[in-house]
Order: sequence, then C-alpha cells, then structure tokens
Amino acid sequence: MQESLRTVKYSASDAIKFEKVALKLGRSKRLVFNQMVDYFYRSKKDPTDLNDELLKNTILKGQKEYIGFIKTQEAELLIPIKRDVVRMVESQKTIMGCFNSQVLQYNNDALKNQNQQVLSLTRIQEFIKGISDKVDEKEKLKVKFLSILDTYIRLRDSFGLMTSGKDKEVLIDNTRKQVARL
Repeated sequence: MQESLRTVKYSASDAIKFEKVALKLGRSKRLVFNQMVDYFYRSKKDPTDLNDELLKNTILKGQKEYIGFIKTQEAELLIPIKRDVVRMVESQKTIMGCFNSQVLQYNNDALKNQNQQVLSLTRIQEFIKGISDKVDEKEKLKVKFLSILDTYIRLRDSFGLMTSGKDKEVLIDNTRKQVARL
C-alpha cells in the first residue's frame, strides 16, 4: 500500500532552518518531519511552549519525591538519633559532674589529710631535733664536767701536806665557778 502524501506550506526562512536541522541530524527532511510529529504526539508537548512545562513538572515531581524521602529519613532516623545523642550527652554531663564532684571531694580530703600529716611530721621532726640537741648538749656538758673534775682531781692530788688551806679553798672556788658556767 502506498502512502498518500500531503503537502505543508511554510516560509522560505523556515525552509532554510528545516534544511539545517535535517543536515545536522543527517536525515532526510521527510524523516525529520515524521520524527517531529511523533515526538510532539507522544510527549504531548506544545511546540510554542519554550519553557517546557511538562519537563518542569517532571523535575518538580522528582524533587518532591526526593524531599519526601529526605523528610522521611529525617523523621525516622535523624531526629531520633539527634534526640538520643542529646540525651546521651546530658547523661554523660551528669555522670561527669558526679564523678568530678566525688573525685574533687576525695582529692580535697586527701590533700587535707596529707597537709595534716605533713604538719604532724614537721612537729615530730622538730621535737626529735630538740631531743637530739639536748642529748648533744648533755654529752658536751658531761665532757666539760669530766674535764673540770679531772683537773680538780689532778690538782688536789698534786697538793702535799704542806699545801695551805687557802690554796685548797681557791681550787674549790675555781672548780665551783667552772661547774656553774656550764
């Protein structure tokens, strides 16, 4: 069966544009015309609508689907996770606060105890030093006293029968003065 052909009249400027489109696509003008008619028939697009409302509507529909998906994810995942994280952070703060207060209290008590022990040890050390000084002083006194006693004994033994009582009194007085200076 042979196709019945129809004719379409158009301007010379449209003919030049139509030829350029056909050459660019590498097809005959009849094939390009048939494809244009099929395209507009199937897509239901209006050739005068340069903004392509159908494409815009398709894009908006896709964006609405993406936005709906994101909102669903936000409602089902992100908001509960955020809420749980906030609760976890608050509980961690509470735990840290309790821990810090107990540790700080223990550290303060330990520091006070340590300071008291240092004071006690300092007093004990001073007391021991005092005792040590007194023991040293006592030893020195003993040594000096023994020296005075030895001198007294030696001088007394050196006295003979002829030693006067006055010399004996001078020796006793000197010995007593030396002991008193200790």
